[in-house]
Amino acid sequence: MQSSNAINYDYTVAKYFTISAIVLGIVGMSVGVLIAFQLAFPELNNLFGEYGTFGRLRPIHTDGVAFGFTVSGIFATWFYVGQRVLKVSMAESKFLMFIGKLQFWLYIIGVAVAVVSLALGYTTSKEYAEFEWPVDIAIVVVWVLWGVSIFGLIGIRREKVLYISVWYYIATFLGVAMLYVFNNMEVPTYFVSGMGNWFHSVSMYAGSNDAMVQWWYGHNAVAFVFTVPIIAMIYYFLPKESGQPVFSYKLSLLSFWGLMFVYLWAGGHHLLYSTVPDWVQTMASIFSIILILPSWGSAINMLLTMKGEWGQLKENPLVKFYVLASTFYMLSTLEGPIQAIKSVNALAHFTDWIPGHVHDGTLGWVGFMIIGAIFHMAPRMFKKEIYSKKLVEAQFWLQTTGIVMYFTSMWISGITQGMMWRATDQYGNLAYSFIDTVEVLHPYWTLRAVGGSFYLIGVFMWAYNIYKTATSSKAIEKEPQYATPMA
Repeated sequence: MQSSNAINYDYTVAKYFTISAIVLGIVGMSVGVLIAFQLAFPELNNLFGEYGTFGRLRPIHTDGVAFGFTVSGIFATWFYVGQRVLKVSMAESKFLMFIGKLQFWLYIIGVAVAVVSLALGYTTSKEYAEFEWPVDIAIVVVWVLWGVSIFGLIGIRREKVLYISVWYYIATFLGVAMLYVFNNMEVPTYFVSGMGNWFHSVSMYAGSNDAMVQWWYGHNAVAFVFTVPIIAMIYYFLPKESGQPVFSYKLSLLSFWGLMFVYLWAGGHHLLYSTVPDWVQTMASIFSIILILPSWGSAINMLLTMKGEWGQLKENPLVKFYVLASTFYMLSTLEGPIQAIKSVNALAHFTDWIPGHVHDGTLGWVGFMIIGAIFHMAPRMFKKEIYSKKLVEAQFWLQTTGIVMYFTSMWISGITQGMMWRATDQYGNLAYSFIDTVEVLHPYWTLRAVGGSFYLIGVFMWAYNIYKTATSSKAIEKEPQYATPMA
């Protein structure tokens, strides 16, 4: 078998998606900080007329971070990791190189159209599935092209054994493809009725069926965009950066199949105390609790990978990113099942505790892993050392502070909300009006916005460090085997 050092890997497409991850991360998170401040200071809704209101900007934030920053990070890491673990270069196949570049440019066009359409108010009003049918078709085409790249590289690989990360990337492709197609089955109203705009559509599902399909999709978008591909990343980048072998390959496989079988049944916990059948709600709660096992299996496997090597946390800031990402993953995947318990959900549902849970996962787990992965990739793609180690350290601590401020303020405000909403006086009437809760929660919403600002500043620091690394940092003669070189 040809050694990995003898293969001239082509990172052209990986670089493209690295740039889009950075740019879309800045855009999506900047909008997120703005709407966080809008919640605390409603007059900020008037900055840009109808185009600057919370309702218009919120889907741009969620989709920009989920399908912009995160999906770009998934694509970037695949086009880097895929070549290396399969021992084959993109340059060896003109067809795969063409497919990769086509995927990128169609993706960028799709993102641009999606952002403009959402800004103009064209939306299906389904969370994480707001796009009208023409954009949905473009997304499916981009996703199919990625599948061609995945299975194309696998087809010409030199390495017989598929490393666990490849399993997770394949699962990401298959899972999202199934979820997206079925949830976004729509009827273009103009072509059926001859009335309205040509790009408008309505869901093929209605009522409780629509709700169940939507949250089967919505929660599993968390599974196959925010969880499965990020696990693929940490199974590659933590061992590669630390020089430590994965603690248990068997545990990685056990956790993989556990996630595949359990996650798909948990989406109904978004619909507790709704009109969907009670057995659906109960089943979702049970599977949500079971989900702790495979989730913690992956996280513990990663933490035990560092057994005996914890000293690296002092010297290597990238190991800090990976280890804390695993810790946030453990926290988030314990918190979610707790919220899915019916008695807890009665207090938590519709409160700030829910976005608090979402963001300790997305900022701590997803964000830290993509940031850390691209820091690892950059010197190997650009043949230069990281521009500033001090800047990486400062970014890590600033963003960690921001995350802690964010989720603790949301925990406190969420539980306060739930308690105030259900409080009654001696006559059985509600003790507080809605505006009473708003006044009490204002300091926590302000703290959340400040924490988000800290994290966003860290993203700008990351972007600057990567830019300086690519353009003016010191060249490295030989690719580092493990720890990433930093100035």
